[in-house]
Amino acid sequence: MQRIDISYGGEHYSTGDRTFEQLSAEIREALSEGVGWVSVNDGEGARRVAHLLVTPGVPLALIPVPEGPAPDGTPDEDFPALTDE
Repeated sequence: MQRIDISYGGEHYSTGDRTFEQLSAEIREALSEGVGWVSVNDGEGARRVAHLLVTPGVPLALIPVPEGPAPDGTPDEDFPALTDE
């Protein structure tokens, strides 16, 4: 499973228990309701749950962390190589 780093209000969080699509859907749902909470991990090492309040205007960035290329050198399917096309 891939990790997703989250930048929220100048702080860094992460999650590894859902996909980018699932997490972004949770955020869209919270915003469609005007406000909502999203649970993620705080810090590194021992797991601590952080609850982020999602509201319009709060700076929030999702940064998918690729697992890296496969042993045969092919790119991770979730993150296709960028091309100039």
